[in-house]
Amino acid sequence: MTDQNRPPVVPGPPGRPEGRTPVGETGTAERLAMNRTGSFDWDLDAWTLDMDEAGLLVFGLDPAAFDARPESLAELLEPEERDRLGVATEEALNGAGSSYSVHFRIPLADGRDQWTHVQGRILRGGDGKALRVIGLVRDATAEVTHSDFVLELEKRRRRQTDIVERTTSALSRAVTVDDVTAALTGPGGLARLGADGLALGLLDNAALNVIALSGESLEVLDDLGSGRLDPTYPLADTVLSGRPRFVGSLAALTRRYPVLEPHVGRLRFQAAAYLPLVAQARTLGGLALFYRQRTAFTADERNLCLGLAAIVAQSLQRAKLFDEEREFATGLQSAMLPRRIHDVEGGEIAVRYHAAWSGRQVGGDWYDVIALPKGRFGIVVGDVQGHDTHAAAIMGQLRIALRAYAAEGHPPSTVLARASRFLAELDTDRFATCAYAQVDLATGTVRVVRAGHFGPLIRHMDGRVGSPRVRGGMPLGISTDFGDEEYPETRLDLVPGETLVLYTDGLVEEPGADIDAGVRTLITEVSAGPAGAEALADHLSDRLWERWGSGDDVALLVLRRSPDPGSPKAPRLHQYIHQADPEGLSEARTIVRQALTDWDMAELADDAELVTGELLVNVLLHTEGGAVLTLEVLPEPVRRVRLSVQDRSSAWPRRRSPGETATSGRGLLLLDAVSTRWGIEPRGEGKAVWCEIGPSAPPTTPPVHRHASGGPRGGGGQR
Repeated sequence: MTDQNRPPVVPGPPGRPEGRTPVGETGTAERLAMNRTGSFDWDLDAWTLDMDEAGLLVFGLDPAAFDARPESLAELLEPEERDRLGVATEEALNGAGSSYSVHFRIPLADGRDQWTHVQGRILRGGDGKALRVIGLVRDATAEVTHSDFVLELEKRRRRQTDIVERTTSALSRAVTVDDVTAALTGPGGLARLGADGLALGLLDNAALNVIALSGESLEVLDDLGSGRLDPTYPLADTVLSGRPRFVGSLAALTRRYPVLEPHVGRLRFQAAAYLPLVAQARTLGGLALFYRQRTAFTADERNLCLGLAAIVAQSLQRAKLFDEEREFATGLQSAMLPRRIHDVEGGEIAVRYHAAWSGRQVGGDWYDVIALPKGRFGIVVGDVQGHDTHAAAIMGQLRIALRAYAAEGHPPSTVLARASRFLAELDTDRFATCAYAQVDLATGTVRVVRAGHFGPLIRHMDGRVGSPRVRGGMPLGISTDFGDEEYPETRLDLVPGETLVLYTDGLVEEPGADIDAGVRTLITEVSAGPAGAEALADHLSDRLWERWGSGDDVALLVLRRSPDPGSPKAPRLHQYIHQADPEGLSEARTIVRQALTDWDMAELADDAELVTGELLVNVLLHTEGGAVLTLEVLPEPVRRVRLSVQDRSSAWPRRRSPGETATSGRGLLLLDAVSTRWGIEPRGEGKAVWCEIGPSAPPTTPPVHRHASGGPRGGGGQR
């Protein structure tokens, strides 16, 4: 065997084999044992180990019986430790270093381990080969044990610091009591606390209500912890006494609280800490932390539990104060908004108000429905700048002022001009935006004005959603400051079955996205939502406000004009075609064809679709507004289709004689050729061109505005 392949010399365990001398049997041994450090000289060529008496005593060997073989020391070690030490020594000898240091364990007769430290200097020849190793050997048990203790202590302290930091961080974001309970019982809540379960109870007058439970098998505490303050239960006892209780076992728990003994079998924890929640000398409730394996609480662990209870108590106190302020603020704002919306004849209105989840859930958004003379009513949605009680107070005053101006009978433009002046005179730095409309459901007329606010959306009978171009002015208050109280009025026509939607910006503001994207999403949801006003309002609230509108207040108003389906024998539909909607003409023709197919009158669809296109093109090209298309089935005895297109122009179309190359002028000729009857009627501010398609009816009265040649009376117009 060469010196490089021989087993390395390692200090071995005192198992007290033959030749070992117990430390303390001789005066010399006792004196040397107190030193616990010796020296050695290991000759690698001769493979002999010369070790002084103190060094041999470190290994528990009798100096007189030691045979100077390195193997005699190696045999003292456990096989696993011997292999580890052999690898370390071999790497040191075969390397280029001049020294090495290694710790290893020697098993003692009493079952303990002695840590031994060898520090050697390697003497090499000219070729770098290791020749000798000289060094020291000593008992390092005390320092290693102390080092492990320090490391474990530091580990525990880091863990406790981490628990406090994570819990503090989670609760620092909690605003309401619900937020606090969510932070404690939600994902990662128990891990942050370093516990396996918890119960949280809050005082409510003379009762203790368990508001949060988390952990396996703890549902039994819901019945045992809530109710009157009964000191026979641990959580209530802790709250009443104001002193924490640390219980290391279920047996100790039932000895102190016998009432729990019948329920012990349902609990799967072994230890518990019952902690009072006290903030600013006021007891708020109690917190119980449960552990599956802990059997005792050290002083540090008790201090940690008390620190966690103090953090939770401070968070709860802050949250309870916030909830009380929010309840007051929302009650104030609720009193400023209409308590109920009265039913309107010819339609239905739904309103929704959602407060922001952040802040005190109070702001300046509002809605209103105002009764006006002659069966009309005003609708308004607005937003005062800010999210505080000041904004809510201004909103209440502005809403009342706008309602008063509208009820006086002023046109919409005047109503907003006076409201702007009123806001400016309040001497506040707040401004407001709003959209106001006067509605006449009998005719479908909607007169809209805007003050720096979103315009309305209109959902048509077929589900399409339009965004009419409504001219607007500056926000209320600002317009007066700048001397520009101009609020131009835009007229819209709401046909039966159509829905108008007014909203504030909280419904379309998605954090991190352009507001146009939010408007597009709103349009999609209005189109996909149910037809009824109440159902559509709920749909928009659920899909949008809870998705991204929680950071801002939301006011929403949905107005639907009642559908006009006619009767089963004489069905009817209405469709408004906006002048700025290039797809409206094509869709109107499709709607007419589909309706006639559904009404079992598909044989008239070609003629009706052709006439629809001609009449609508005439309106969209030669007037300055949209058109209302009405398609209805005339009742028996002869079942025909009546198609009407109404616009706001007072100029009537006239018959012309186009030449062979003319590109226009044939509309009335085509109408005369296809329809059974046709005519023109005045309709308020405009007119309606109508025609009937189908079998001729027995003549009763002469056709309206028709003469023998088949042409309509009147002049003007372009076709």
